[in-house]
Amino acid sequence: MTEQQLIEFLDDLVKKPHENEWIEFKLNFHSLDEIGKSISALSNGACICNQLCGCLVFGVEDATHIIKGTTFKGKSFKKGNEDIEHWLINRLNPRIDFRIYEFDYDAQRHITVFLIPAAKNQPVEFLHQAYIRIGSITRDLREFPEKQSKIWKKQMVPFEKEIAKEDLSASDISKYLSMEAYFDLMKLPYPSTRQGIIDKFQEEGLIVKNKNYAITKLGAVLFAKNIKDFECLERKTPRVIVYKGKNRVETQREQFEFRGYAIGFESLVTWINGQLPANEEIGKSLRKETRIYPEIAIRELVANALIHQDLNEKGFPMIEIFTDRIEISNSGIPLVTPERFIDAYVSRKSQTSTLSY
Repeated sequence: MTEQQLIEFLDDLVKKPHENEWIEFKLNFHSLDEIGKSISALSNGACICNQLCGCLVFGVEDATHIIKGTTFKGKSFKKGNEDIEHWLINRLNPRIDFRIYEFDYDAQRHITVFLIPAAKNQPVEFLHQAYIRIGSITRDLREFPEKQSKIWKKQMVPFEKEIAKEDLSASDISKYLSMEAYFDLMKLPYPSTRQGIIDKFQEEGLIVKNKNYAITKLGAVLFAKNIKDFECLERKTPRVIVYKGKNRVETQREQFEFRGYAIGFESLVTWINGQLPANEEIGKSLRKETRIYPEIAIRELVANALIHQDLNEKGFPMIEIFTDRIEISNSGIPLVTPERFIDAYVSRKSQTSTLSY
């Protein structure tokens, strides 16, 4: 969100008559444990109240909702040498993708906002304990078994059907998605009318329409012209890091592929192959460059890292290139034990693949 959008968002929040299960206001920071409990409680509360996210706001007086500003800067705050975001995420289960925003409401008032996605299918725990807000008080979720049961029973919308961007016109769709690429890749004739294109994208689940049009996460992750246009998906951009030696001490270069997976895959694989070592073979009349790693192996491993990642988990699909190996990893926990990787089959897997020589 832009600074102006954050200001407008805060103005809407403070108009609420009081704090509730998914909104909490604080003036200043007290402890990281308090924030962790609030994240758990607000995520669980948002789930029960059918909200997309919960909000923890620093800089607003809870009793009056007066915007006073805060000295707490969540993005730069550290626990020892560890960023607050990393410290918190390692103590949450599941590791939900909350966001921290900082902005100046005006010249005198600084605001920090935690935007916390609603729990899905299971309560969110902090340090192995789930919390819930009852009015303005944070309580142990186990004390309220009916609320706990609602979270467990809540039907989870599949990732690909979730909304990435909404309230769009038909013309806005082509602003964010590469429509031509879809028809090129599917080897289909390009429709002669905009409505024909829209109808096909709706049929494929890439967009949906209620009052206005909305782009699904499936549409965005595959055909986004720029994944950064979709704030909820920015962490899903493939990341390639080339290191100078055999460890992660010194980085030579780094590359992100910000286009959707379907339209950016070819150039991503080409860039990776261009960073890998090659041998020069001299034939009878011509010299030929031969890659140490088979290009088809790189292609398949990268494709699997993108396709089989747990999209609900935090983390980039990562390709790390060392002088003696390449490591390809994705986010999530394997659905089968490592001992059964060879003979067991489940449609989504998460693991690290390593090629070395």
